[in-house]
Amino acid sequence: MSANIQDFYSWTHQQARLLREGRFDELDLLTLAEEIEDMGNRHYDQLESRFELLLSHLLKWLYQPAYRGASWRLTIQEQRRKIPKLLKKNPGLKSYLPQILADAYEDARKTAADETGLSLNTFPEQCPWPLEQALDSEFWPG
Repeated sequence: MSANIQDFYSWTHQQARLLREGRFDELDLLTLAEEIEDMGNRHYDQLESRFELLLSHLLKWLYQPAYRGASWRLTIQEQRRKIPKLLKKNPGLKSYLPQILADAYEDARKTAADETGLSLNTFPEQCPWPLEQALDSEFWPG
């Protein structure tokens, strides 16, 4: 957001009003374009975050079977429901799935290591599950 915008809420309503009124020459086009891109990036970030949560819990499920419980199972199930919904609402993200999955897995490894106390080297460097398997409600590693 542009540094000269001090009240974002009011600015957004002003820009919307100008659009509706067809007063295009008064729009803050550069900032408006940045904000539209940022809105799209939020969906990308949300999808990556959901994959990180799913994959870190799958890793914990696999590498710490003694700690498996309802909380982990519910988190895995929730992400498996929410990820396809997010992709259905934002089909343009599908072409980014390989990169999103790779980035999310890199963070998931670190999260799993931090939360389990296991060495980062315990977890494979590459995601051990293809996308379809990670999202499969019938799949439980180990």
